[in-house]
Amino acid sequence: MTNRWWVYQKERFPIFAHGPMVIIFCLSIMLFSSLQEGALPGIARITGAVITTLILFFQLRVADEFKDFEDDSKYRPHRAVPRGLISLRELAWAAWIGAAVQFVIAVRIDVGLVPLLIIVWLYMGLMTREFFVPGWLKRTPSVYLTSHMLIMPMIAFYVSAFDWLCDCRAMPAGLGWLLLFSFACGLVLEIGRKIKAPDAERNGVETYSSAWGIGGALAAWVAASIISVVAFVLASTVLENTIVPINMGVGLLALALILAGVMPATGGPRISTRFVEPGSGLFAMLLYLGLGPLQALVV
Repeated sequence: MTNRWWVYQKERFPIFAHGPMVIIFCLSIMLFSSLQEGALPGIARITGAVITTLILFFQLRVADEFKDFEDDSKYRPHRAVPRGLISLRELAWAAWIGAAVQFVIAVRIDVGLVPLLIIVWLYMGLMTREFFVPGWLKRTPSVYLTSHMLIMPMIAFYVSAFDWLCDCRAMPAGLGWLLLFSFACGLVLEIGRKIKAPDAERNGVETYSSAWGIGGALAAWVAASIISVVAFVLASTVLENTIVPINMGVGLLALALILAGVMPATGGPRISTRFVEPGSGLFAMLLYLGLGPLQALVV
């Protein structure tokens, strides 16, 4: 019999899909910091950051399972938790075990990481409780989106600290642009996965295309993409060895991916949005590769 947890991860947290993106995310952010000192981060710190970040995203999934349990039971009973594959209690235990692993990693690498980790945990806790105003957030999807995506620059800041804080250095130059980039990229991914064609909308499933209309959702998706590219270019110019034309080319190529997804998605009542979600992932991966790993090859 197939292991229940293996089935759960395939359905709700596919490790082979999330893992590569988390590795690129952590590498990009740590290299952005370390390359300003002309060095590369150590493998122990990279591994610690990757494991910690992967667990953080799993914990966010668990938080969603708790938040959405009532709606899932009503509208999506086929999902893992409503159909009884895994219980909320089991997921809570897994999240707490993950927190223990994160804590041990932080202490072993640098105890100064612990306060930053606790801040991320606290914000995740507020997200789980919907900031104690669930009804209002549900009625204002733009505020809901913004408040929940703030976790991305918080995670990015924590990952960057695996480099500069552990070396007792000042924060890297351009960190603000990096955090804006991670926030905007998070918006691209989140909006992109919740844009559906009219015939794909489902009762009880909240999407930005139903909340704002397909045109409004696509406009927000493109706007977040443009902000991501601008922040990406401005952040990358901080690095001494940056080849600006190459990075601008990477940014334009990433933006072209987004626009390629918009054009077929505006073709009338039976629009095709199949490219939007995978296009968002390709967009983010391309920019994160261009920000850190590409610069490491230039050094």
